[in-house]
Amino acid sequence: MRILGIDPGTIRMGYGLIDDQGEVSAIDWGVVSLSRSLPLEARLFQLYSHLLNMISIWHPDAMSVEEPFVGKNEARYVGPALAVGQAQATAFIAAAGQSIPLYRYTPAQVKRSVADYGAASKGQIQEMVKLILRLDTLPEPSDASDALAIALCHVRQKDVADLAKREIDP
Repeated sequence: MRILGIDPGTIRMGYGLIDDQGEVSAIDWGVVSLSRSLPLEARLFQLYSHLLNMISIWHPDAMSVEEPFVGKNEARYVGPALAVGQAQATAFIAAAGQSIPLYRYTPAQVKRSVADYGAASKGQIQEMVKLILRLDTLPEPSDASDALAIALCHVRQKDVADLAKREIDP
C-alpha cells in the first residue's frame, strides 16, 4: 500500500509518501511553498495542482490528511485553523476527484501513533519518523516530517483495524 500524507497549509504544505509492503519505507517527502503575496484562491489552486501532479506520478492507494488544531476557548487558533481547513479542502477534492480513499487524523492521533505521546514536540516527531523509516538524517523541514508522520499514522491505524477485524472474524 502506498500512502500520501499531507500536512495542509496555505503557505506551506508538507507531503510525505510512504510504501507499506510489510516493512514501511519512505519514498519521497518535501514541502510545497507558496508566496504570501499570492491571493488565497491562487494559492489554493496551486496546492490542488501540485496534489494532482503528485497523484499522477505516485498513484497512492490512500491519502491521509491532518485535521486543523483548534484549541479550547482560545481565539488565537481560529485563523490558522480556518487556513488549514481551506488547504485541507484542496486535498479532499484532489483525492475525491481521483477516487483515492481519504483518511483524516487529529494532531494528537498522529503524535500518539508515531511517538506514543499525544503532546510530542515537532523534534520528537522528526526523531521518531527518522527511526521508524530508517532514514539517515532527520526529514526536513518539519512540515515534511509531519506529513510522513501523518502517513505513518494511517498505517498504524489500518494495522489496528486489521487486528480488530481478525479478532471479530477469525
